[in-house]
Parts: sequence; C-alpha cells; structure tokens
Amino acid sequence: MNGPSFPPPLTSPAFGSYAPEEVSWLLKDLSHVKLEASTAVREQAIQSGAANYAQSLPVEYTPSADYQTLYRQGLERSSTRIATAVGVVTELGLSARNNEPVLVSLARAGTPIGILMRRWAQQMHGIDVPHFTMSIVRGVGLDQTALRYLGAHFDPSRILFVDGWTGKGAISRELAAALDAFELSDGVRFRPDLAVLADPGHCAQMYGTREDYLIPSACLNSTVSGLISRTVFNTDHIASDEFHGAKFYAELVASDVSAEFLDAISANFNAVSDDVRLAHKEMLASDRSPTWMGWEAVERISKEYGINNVNLVKPGVGETTRVLLRRVPWRVLVNPDARDDVAHVLLLAQQRGTPVEEVAGLPYSCVGLIHPLYDKSAVGADGKAVHHA
Repeated sequence: MNGPSFPPPLTSPAFGSYAPEEVSWLLKDLSHVKLEASTAVREQAIQSGAANYAQSLPVEYTPSADYQTLYRQGLERSSTRIATAVGVVTELGLSARNNEPVLVSLARAGTPIGILMRRWAQQMHGIDVPHFTMSIVRGVGLDQTALRYLGAHFDPSRILFVDGWTGKGAISRELAAALDAFELSDGVRFRPDLAVLADPGHCAQMYGTREDYLIPSACLNSTVSGLISRTVFNTDHIASDEFHGAKFYAELVASDVSAEFLDAISANFNAVSDDVRLAHKEMLASDRSPTWMGWEAVERISKEYGINNVNLVKPGVGETTRVLLRRVPWRVLVNPDARDDVAHVLLLAQQRGTPVEEVAGLPYSCVGLIHPLYDKSAVGADGKAVHHA
C-alpha cells in the first residue's frame, strides 16, 4: 500500500536565493498571485477579525540608503555575539537530539538561523544536518501537510524546530498546542522544544542568549531572508493537501544581502569556539526553565497603555522592528540603557512619525505598540487617546 504523496520541497534557483543544500522550503510557490495589500487595509482586517494576518502580505520594498547603512553597522557591531549565540544554541540542539537533528526552521525569521546552525554543525563537527523550513501562523498553527511530510520522512524524535527569537512567547505556545493537536489527529508525536537564537522573553529552554539585542536579519524583510515573503495561509490558493504558501521576490535580487548576512556571521565561528564551549558547558549545568517573564511584562504594558490586547504589544528589538516595517505603529517604548542597540528602530520611528517614549527599567531593549485604532477594546492610557473609525 502506498503512503501519502506530498508536494516536493522547493529549492533555489527556482525558489529563493539560498543555496539549495542549505534549505529546502516546505512551501507552495505563490509568486504569481497578487497577495499584497496596503498596511492600513491589512491592519483594519486583522484587528477587526475580518482576516488573519497570514491571508495577505505587506508590500515589500527596497530599504532607504540610510536604513541599509544602519543594517550594515548593526551587522558589524553584532556579528561576533550572534556567532557565539549560534554556536551555543546549535550545541544545545546537538546535545538534545543525539547529534543527529533534523532542523526545521519556522519561516521566515527562523530560516537564516537554521542555516547558520546547519553551518556550525558542519564546520565545527563535520555533521551534515538536514534543514527544512515550514510555516507557522498564529491562530492557525503549524502547517499540517508539512508536519505529515516530516513524519513520513524522518523519525519524529529527531525534529528540532528553530526560530529567530522570542518576544512574549506566543509562537512557543502556538507550537506546543499545534503539536499536541497533531498527535491527537495523526498519532505522531513531535517534541515541542523550540531552539531560538535569542530568548529575551524567557520562554524557551534552548537558546543562544537571553539578551535583547539587534539580530540584523530582523532589520530587513525578504532581502535578508532568501528573497522569500512571509508565509501565507489563504484557502483560496492552498488546498488541504498542499503546503502553506509564500512568494519569491526575484525582482529584488539587486538588494539581496541574504548570503552576505550568513557569511558575515559564520566567518566568526572559529574565533568564538572557545567562548561557545564554555557557555555551552555553563548552560547545560544551569536552570533554563522558562519563566514567561516577557508575557507578564506584555500584559502589564497592555493594561498600562489602555490597549487591552496583548497581540498589539510586540516586545523586543526584532518584534518592534516588524511593527515599524509592516504594521501601523502607535508608539515605541525604549529602554534608555539600550539606545545603541536600537538605532535602526529610532530611525524607522522617525521616518514613520511614531512617538518614542523612554521607559527606565523596561525588561526589553524596546517594545513596539501597534496602533489599536480598529480594536474596540482599546481605550488608550488616558481613556480617550484612541479614536475609533
């Protein structure tokens, strides 16, 4: 009896700009479909409940020269500590999966991190690790077809899910709930531990660092992510036996820094190997249990600012950057001790006319607040600051 048939994974050059051996995309190519909508239209649909954020895409564009300069400066400033964090989380992942993990990054922020982890395993240990990337959508869960593909091709105990960073921990919770549901529906159990480069929200056990600093791949959109869009779950274009979708923006190739980003980090691997060995040893002996500190901070901020919706509070450098690039920002909260790490956030806020408020003792470097204009539960910190349409 034949098993289920699956769509073949996508690889470059047909899809994406990463080398084909570095990642296989468990996605459907929707490059030919018009899915982009203006930020304002998307925001109203998302907040009003008319549509999930993954049914459409934000418009992608080439960043300004000033912003690209900030990206390069951020990469130069943080490449060594990112390389260290990559090494640490990869070592933890190898330890947790008997030195034979199958890396499955969550598109798209997890994809460059998964590639870097694969490079570390290969360069430092000679271990050739398979690497796939798949979609997870808040409110929808993990791509069921992709999970079935992985379960049909690998021992589920080898799968290690990878993401770029945590904010308040929504994806950690979404992942665990989706895997529980999949076990009930399909009888296949994947382990719910999530490996992330940075865990400022204290909601993962496998991480490279818990510091909240700029990961330059959060600065840009597709041009640092293999020219691939955010993932799309839109049943008008995706059948039940197909992977979630994404677009390949081949027309942005002149602005593509995806390979440059990977090379800038992995060039530091040998130099940080001693630091990684020491940090890995210390972390194995330490209590890395999640405290969900970030979730508590987000709930507090949501109440203090009268938003009353944790989904509109995006903590950490990576999430704040996304708010300014893709959503309708209301204001940005900045820890005054972290201004050097948020220079690109300050520039984006200035360009978008978004107020910046310094908050001493903020548990993150910065927090982005999405404008609650379309959310009827939001009243604003003074009870009248938000004017509903």
